[in-house]
Amino acid sequence: MSREKLLEVQDLKQHFRTGKHSVVKAVDGITFDIYKGETFGLVGESGCGKSTTGRSIIRLYNATDGDVKFRGVSVHGKKSKDDLRIFNQKMQMIFQDPYASLNPRMTVMDIVAEGLDINNLAKTPKERQARVHELLETVGLSKEHANRYPHEFSGGQRQRIGIARALAVDPEFIIADEPISALDVSIQAQVVNLLKDLQDKHGYTYLFIAHDLSMVKYISDRIGVMYFGKMVEIAESDELYKNPLHPYTKSLLSAIPLPDPDYERTRRRVEYDPERDNDKSEEPVFREVKEGHWVLCTSKEFEQYKEDLVE
Repeated sequence: MSREKLLEVQDLKQHFRTGKHSVVKAVDGITFDIYKGETFGLVGESGCGKSTTGRSIIRLYNATDGDVKFRGVSVHGKKSKDDLRIFNQKMQMIFQDPYASLNPRMTVMDIVAEGLDINNLAKTPKERQARVHELLETVGLSKEHANRYPHEFSGGQRQRIGIARALAVDPEFIIADEPISALDVSIQAQVVNLLKDLQDKHGYTYLFIAHDLSMVKYISDRIGVMYFGKMVEIAESDELYKNPLHPYTKSLLSAIPLPDPDYERTRRRVEYDPERDNDKSEEPVFREVKEGHWVLCTSKEFEQYKEDLVE
C-alpha cells in the first residue's frame, strides 16, 4: 500500500552571504519526503542546518535554490494573499524558545486566538473564547490560564501554549523546531508524549527537529541525519539504530549515554573525522543501500555499506 506524500523537499539550498565574497551554505542541496501521518526526525549537531531547513520549508526564509512542495504545490515563489493564508493555515511551527516566541504583552487568550482571528475561524467572541478554552485543555492547561500573561508560566507550560497556538488553525503539518531543548528533562518527556497523543488523535504530520537522538528515536517513524548542510543518512528509526552506516551517524549514536554505570565507564565514543572517514576518490551522492535506507556515499563506500548491513 503506497503512502501519501505530504511534503517533498527537492535539492533544497539555503545560502547566506556574510561578506562581499563570503557565503555560508547552511543547507546545501538536501532531498527528502515526508508522508502523511508520520513523524520525520531531523538530527545533527548545532549549526548543521536543520533549523534553517525547517524555516525554509515554512517560508520564513526564501530558498536560494531547489524546491519544496506541499501536497504537490510549490511552497516558494509568488503567491496571492489568499494562497499564503491557506498555506499558513495548513503548515504551522512550534519554536525552540517557548518564551521568546510568545508576545509578553498579550494574554494567553489573544496569543492562542491569533490564528483564529487572522483566518476568521471564530464567528463570535463566545465561539472564540470556547475554542481557546478547548485548545488549552487539549494541551494540558485549563481555561483559567487564558487571562494570564506568558511570564506567569513555567517553561513547559509556555511550550504547551505555543503548541495550542499552532493547533488553533487545525494544521495538517507541524514543524517542531527543537521544541524541548530549552526544557528540563522531566518536562521534555511530557511535551513529547503530548505531541504523540495529539498525532494519534488528529493524524498530524510532524517534522521534529532536535539534536537528542534518543528522544528523536522515541517520537520518529523515520530519521534524517544532517552534517554541515548535507543530508548524510535517512532510514526508519529502528533501522538507523540497528544499522548506522555513515561514520557521522555512528559518531552521534556512540555519544548517547545509557543508565548503566559499568557500560559508561568503558564506553568509547566514535569520533568522526571527515578528512579520515570519507572517500575522496569521487563526489558522494545519495544512494539507497537498502529499501528505505539512504546514505550519502561514493560507489566504493556504497558496496562496503551493503556488506556492513546487519539483517
